[in-house]
Formats: sequence, C-alpha cells, structure tokens
Amino acid sequence: MSNRCLARPMNQACYFAFLNPGDTVLAMDLSHGGHLTHGAPVSHMGRVFKFVRYKTDPYQGGAIDFDALMKTAKATRPKIVLCGYSSYPRDYDYASFKRVADEVGAMTMADVSHIGGLIAANVMRNPFDAGFDVVTTTTHKTLRGSRGGLILSKAAYARKVDSAVFPGLQGGPHMNNIAGAAITFKKAAQPEFAEYAKTTLQNAKALASSLLAEGVKLVTGGTDNHLLVVDTISSFGLDGSAAEKALDDIGITTNKQIIPDDPHPPLRPSGLRLGTPACTTRGMSADDMASIARWIVRTLRNPHDSATLEATRSEVKAMCRGYPVPGIS
Repeated sequence: MSNRCLARPMNQACYFAFLNPGDTVLAMDLSHGGHLTHGAPVSHMGRVFKFVRYKTDPYQGGAIDFDALMKTAKATRPKIVLCGYSSYPRDYDYASFKRVADEVGAMTMADVSHIGGLIAANVMRNPFDAGFDVVTTTTHKTLRGSRGGLILSKAAYARKVDSAVFPGLQGGPHMNNIAGAAITFKKAAQPEFAEYAKTTLQNAKALASSLLAEGVKLVTGGTDNHLLVVDTISSFGLDGSAAEKALDDIGITTNKQIIPDDPHPPLRPSGLRLGTPACTTRGMSADDMASIARWIVRTLRNPHDSATLEATRSEVKAMCRGYPVPGIS
C-alpha cells in the first residue's frame, strides 16, 4: 500500500514488478484521459519504459477503436496493456482490452483511481470480472478516504508486487495511513456508501444534461461516471485557467483540464473538469445540479460582469449553507 498518491507510486511499483527498463506499455494518451504516470514524457516512468499511446474519439461518445488498438498491440508487442482514468468520462470495456492483451501475450492493468469507489459500490464495471491481472486505485477520490494508494492483483503476482513496493520504493510503513485506509474500506462496505455512489452517478448525469441543454460542449458528449470535461474554448471562448478562476471566485471549485489533442498549453488548456462526489457527499441531489449548471454557464458567459458575479456568488453561498460539509459545524 502506497503512503503517497500525487504521482501514483502504486503504478510505478507495478511497472517495476513486471517490466524491465525499455519494455513497452500500451496506454491511453494523456490528453485523452490518461494519467501522468501512464508514461507522459515529463514523468520519470516515461523515461524508463516505452509507452505507446492509444486515443479515443472524444466527440463520438469517447469510443475506443479496438480494431486499431489490436493492430497497434500486434505491431508494438507491449508487456502491459493499461487502461485507466484521469479525465475520461466514460466506463471502460475491460473485456475488449483483455482480448487485445491475450492476443499479444501481455498483462492487463487497470488504474481506476478516480472510480475506485464506484466500482467498490458495484455501480460501474469491475476489471477483475473481465479477468484483469492487476488493478490500482487511490483510496481517496470516490472512495472518500485518507490519501493513499492500493494495488490489487491475482494471487500469483502478489510476491512481485510486494517486493516492488518494499524494499523497491518504500521504507517503513506509515501506520496512520494504513489505519485510515482500513476505516475507508469498512465504510465502503456499508449500504450508505452504495447509495452515495448511485447518487454520485445520477448527479453527474443530471449536471451533464443541464449543461448540454445550455449549449455547452462536453468532451465525450456526456458521462458514465462522476466527472465531466467541458470544452471551455468552444463553449465560452475562455481557456480552462480563466474559467477555473472565474468559478472559484463565485464559490464553485473546478480544475483546468486539457482536452483531447489540446492545441493549448497545459497551464492554459482548452477545458475544465467537473465532478460530483463532493457535492453528493454534502447531500445535494439531481435537482441541485440544474442550479449549479445555471451558475456555471452564467459565470462563464459573463466573467467580467461584477454585478452578475456578485449575485451568483450569493446564490452559491445560500445553497452551501443548506448543505454543510460533514464533520464541520
């Protein structure tokens, strides 16, 4: 179990458990939803191993062309076929990834850090049901726990994974983190958690529907999970950094986000990522998503109108007072 998560060292542990330097990994392109530790050139893993990219069709539902993926796999012979999320709003067809991997004799690995809680609650597909070899996840995000990482694998691979973690990457265990993770897993097994996960998905779909009705362009055209990616350049003529700041000023927290094959730099990307786990945890419902969508659109269409922003900020504060953060009076 990793004691850190910002660089997802559990992914690094898996690479070093099963690969030699220079081996090939077939992974999703960063701008299409992959993560930095899926071989981005700026990451250390991208310097140690060879990562071959696949992409999605972002405006045709985010589909992955598995015929093309099979051709790429046969041409490059990866040791690992990796699927995983950072900003991909759809579910994965794990069975099709497994067929590709089996065809070329590769291992299957899924990084489900963003949707681990939704899988645990059985509201999204489980990669182990398709026969995956290794699954990694963070223990916060949709799992709602303390920050950390988790590696799950078939029993045959457990010793390699353990050795890669210790002594490969870590020293002594942080028992406070382990205790926090244990409490997280206990809570995730309760009926209340399953209800939270179900409502998180409902809220995400409701938010997407309300934004689409306002003419907002969403990457993949909608969502199957808890997150949405807005093309802010096409929708509002704003880069993601400007949109993030404008929404933060009225009390809505988002983050700037690159979109598939983004022509803009990462610090001024073309998109914005939204998610519903936090507002769901506070008790908000699908009806509230319509209000949030309205505030987002109003703000991003009028980012310099001080009167509009002040009025919207007041409405946001009024809603938040009705949904206090759990544990904070």
